[in-house]
Amino acid sequence: MIKENFIKLYETSFRDNWELPALSDYGKEDTFHFYDVARKIAYLHIIFEQCQVKKGDKIALTGKDCAHWGIIFLATVTYGAVIVPILDDFSSSDKQHIINHSDSVLLFSTEHSWMKLACDRIPAIQKVFISAEGFPCIYRKDGGNLPEINNKADLSMNEKYPDGFTKDDIKYPEIDNSELVEINYTSGTTGFSKGVMLSANNLAANVTWGMSINRMKRGEVELCFLPLAHVLSCAFNLLAPMVIGAHVHILNKRPTPTILLEAFGKVKPRLMITVPLILEKIYKNALLPKLNKPVIKFALKIPVLQNLIYSKIRKQLYHKMGGNFIEVIQGGAPINQEVAEFLYKIKFPIASGYGMTECGPMIGYSGYEEFTPTSSVHLVRQNMELRIDSNDPYNEAGEIQVRGEYVMLGYYKNEEATRNAFTEDGWLKTGDIGTTDEQNRIFIKGRSKSMILSSSGQNIYPEELESKLNNLPYIMESIVIERNKLLIALVYPDYEKLDREQIQKEDIPHIMETNRMHVNKMLAIYEQIRKIELHETDFVKTPKNSIKRYLYQNA
Repeated sequence: MIKENFIKLYETSFRDNWELPALSDYGKEDTFHFYDVARKIAYLHIIFEQCQVKKGDKIALTGKDCAHWGIIFLATVTYGAVIVPILDDFSSSDKQHIINHSDSVLLFSTEHSWMKLACDRIPAIQKVFISAEGFPCIYRKDGGNLPEINNKADLSMNEKYPDGFTKDDIKYPEIDNSELVEINYTSGTTGFSKGVMLSANNLAANVTWGMSINRMKRGEVELCFLPLAHVLSCAFNLLAPMVIGAHVHILNKRPTPTILLEAFGKVKPRLMITVPLILEKIYKNALLPKLNKPVIKFALKIPVLQNLIYSKIRKQLYHKMGGNFIEVIQGGAPINQEVAEFLYKIKFPIASGYGMTECGPMIGYSGYEEFTPTSSVHLVRQNMELRIDSNDPYNEAGEIQVRGEYVMLGYYKNEEATRNAFTEDGWLKTGDIGTTDEQNRIFIKGRSKSMILSSSGQNIYPEELESKLNNLPYIMESIVIERNKLLIALVYPDYEKLDREQIQKEDIPHIMETNRMHVNKMLAIYEQIRKIELHETDFVKTPKNSIKRYLYQNA
C-alpha cells in the first residue's frame, strides 16, 4: 500500500497552495485559485449531502473538458463517492449504458451532452447537474422544484461558513487507500467497454510517482489538451498538478495543429503530455517537406552542416511549442519509429510513457535524458514489477505482465473478465507483446490480439509495418491484415494533400504501388506486403483514436 493517503494529499495541497492559481479554461479570463477550488468542493459536498449521496455511491461525469470538470472529479472522490468519468466522444447510447451499468445516482454534464440523453433510459439517475458555474440542477426524477436544491445549498453554505470558507475548514473524510474511488470505462478496440475499478491506492501510486520524477514544480504551468476522461490525462493533467501546486490551463477545443500552436505560444507550458499522433503530424506535415528538399538532403550528408541543420530545426520546433517546456511526454500508443529516431537525432526533449487504464495508467517511462528510439520505456522504478511470459524474456517476445500498487481492483460487475485479465498467480496480463532486458527496459512489439503468425511460423506485428507505411508519401493511415495467408495493407490516402498538389485520382494506385515496393525493401521476406487496397474514408476509431482493428480483419 502507498504510504501517502490519496485524499489527504489534496487536503494538504489546498491549504499549502491556497493563494496560487489552480485551474483555467483556455481562452477565458476566469482563473480558479486553489481557494476557489476548495470552496467549490465544499459547496458540492453540501449538494451531495442534500441529495442523500452515500459513501461508495457512483456519480457520473460527462461533457467537454473544463475547469469545473476537474472540480467535480475532486469533489466526488474527496466526499467518499466513486467518480465515473465518461468520454464526451462516446455515443449517447454508450453513455446511457455506462451510466446504467455503473449504478450512478447523480449525473454531471454539459447542457449540450444532456440534451442528447434520454431520461427514461437512465432510470437510476435521481438528479442531473450542469458542470458549469453554480452547478445548477436541471433534472429531478421526483419532479420537484429544480432551483430548490441550489437554493438550499447556497443557504447551507452561508450557515455552515458564516465568516467565509477558509483553509482551516478543509477537512475531508477518512478514506482508506484500499477503497474504490473511480470506475473508468475503456473504449476497447476489440469489443464492449469494461469498467476498470481504480482504488485510491492506484491513483496515489500514479500521483506520487508523477511527483517523484520532478518534471513539474509548484507554481509552474501546464496545458491540458487530452481528454480528462482518459486516465493518462486525468492523472498527469489534473490529479498530480493539483497535489504539486501547479496551474493547469484546460483546452476545451479540438486540438488541431493551429489551435495547439496558438495555445503553446500563449500558455508557454512547462510540461506537455501528448499522444504520438500529434508529434507524427508535426513531423510529416511541417518537417518532412523541408528535409526532402534536394539541397537539405545533400547538406545532411556533411557532418558539420548536419549538426547546424538539426540544431536549427530543434530551436524552431522548441519555439513553436512555447519555448518553455522541460520535456514532451508522449504515450497512449507506440510512437512511429522514424519520428522517434528523428527527434532523437535532433536532441529534442522527448520522453515516453507506457501504460494502460488498468494501471491508472503508468507501467513504464523514459525521460528525455534516457530516451532512445530503440527501446520503449523503463519500468517505473517504484511499486511495480514486470515479467515476460516467455522462456527467454531477453530475446524471445512474450506477453508483458505486471503487478504492483498501480494495478486495478478488477472490472466492475464482470468477474469473468477480471479472472481472464489476471494469471493464476496474480499478474495482470497487458495484452502487449514484448521483451525486456537487465535494465528493466521494455521493448514493445505490438498487441497479442493483432499478431499474425506467418505460414513459416514467424510472428508478424502489423503495428510495426503500419508505422513504416504511414511515413510514406500520401498515406494518412493504414492497417495491415492477413487474407488468404497474404499480407494486405488497407490504406486511407491523404486526400487533402493529393488535392492540394493536384494529383489525379487515377494516379493514386500507381503512387501506392511505388510505396508498397519501397516499404518491402525495409521488411523481411515473411513480412512482405502483397497488395495495397485504398479506403475512401478514414478508419473507424475508438475515442482514444485507435483504429477498431477487428472491424477490418475480414475485409
